[in-house]
Amino acid sequence: MQAVVGKMLESPRLAWRADGVLLGVIVALVGFSLVMVFSVTVVDDDGDAGFSRIARHAAYIGIGCVAMMLVSFLPVALWQRIARPLMVTGVVLLALVLVPGIGVEVNGSQRWFAVGPVRVQPSELMKLIMIVYMADYLTRRRAQLRTFRLGVFNVGLVVALVGVLLLLEPDLGTTVVLAATVFAMMYVSGVRYLHMALCVFAAALAFAVLVYVSPYRLERVLSFQNPWADPWDSGFQLSQALIAFGRGEWFGLGLGQSIQKLYYLPHASNDFLAAVVAEELGLAGIVLLIALYATLLLRGFAVAAAAEKGGHDFSARLVHGAVIMIALQAIVNLGVNMGVLPTKGLTLPLMSYGGSSMIVTLAMLGLVLAVDRETRRPAGRRRR
Repeated sequence: MQAVVGKMLESPRLAWRADGVLLGVIVALVGFSLVMVFSVTVVDDDGDAGFSRIARHAAYIGIGCVAMMLVSFLPVALWQRIARPLMVTGVVLLALVLVPGIGVEVNGSQRWFAVGPVRVQPSELMKLIMIVYMADYLTRRRAQLRTFRLGVFNVGLVVALVGVLLLLEPDLGTTVVLAATVFAMMYVSGVRYLHMALCVFAAALAFAVLVYVSPYRLERVLSFQNPWADPWDSGFQLSQALIAFGRGEWFGLGLGQSIQKLYYLPHASNDFLAAVVAEELGLAGIVLLIALYATLLLRGFAVAAAAEKGGHDFSARLVHGAVIMIALQAIVNLGVNMGVLPTKGLTLPLMSYGGSSMIVTLAMLGLVLAVDRETRRPAGRRRR
């Protein structure tokens, strides 16, 4: 423990020579989040109640920033050492949340633990754990990844176990994003294309079966194709989101002027925050949002490339997993808001209201900053 603390305190000036563009994008996104969540939540209740939600959101961002800073100072090698115990812990938490009396059910989904007045979502924590575990596995098995058993089958077993637990909550959106992130990490690690194609086929088949056997999922898939066929029931969320996008036009109605957030658009502060951005800031606001996520992804790839060039494969896989996970979640959320994808309960990373998502996402970016810090450090000063 003393060694870890000493590592964190070693040369703080050097430790914070991080990528300025990356830090700027993170600050811009959480600042944008504060403005938009305040715009939505201030009208939720009368008086101080409306302001209490933005205060909680600001507190979540503060905790997340502290977590990001702490993670960025930890040695990257520490994460590789604890990758497998972390995965075991994550699976246990996902199983415990399904136990009646332990997990908390909200709107038909049992995804939370109640820790006093705070709700903790293990599925969000699993995003971070899966990235760390897969980065470790793909690095340890680098020489054998072109074999089917080690390159695909073993990975598929882990993803299937976690996916089943997530689907029992149920949480199809997180399952899809986790599986897609693992697929992308396998791709950049050199898994054979034929094996990747088999993964795609198996995933598509599993998704089709899950949709077909579950009436509510099938209804979502069918309703998103034509939400106006039943705009007051199955198509209500999407139709209200599309109205918000249409009203925003090029430059929006102005900050705070959204009508759809006034009890028309469900989950306006989390799942459908992008629709409020579109209504108040127009196409310009959505383009700005997409540009910020694209910059985050590209700068993350630059950090990963530098780490890989220096021979730090585990670090590179960590960064690939973190930025791909964030980008995929943003793509799915924006796709749902625009009616391109079926409705799923995924938040917009670094933007939506919610404690677990905000804190875990900032912690994942702490991993990126940690890799960037160690990559920039002179070779003689790295811990062997």
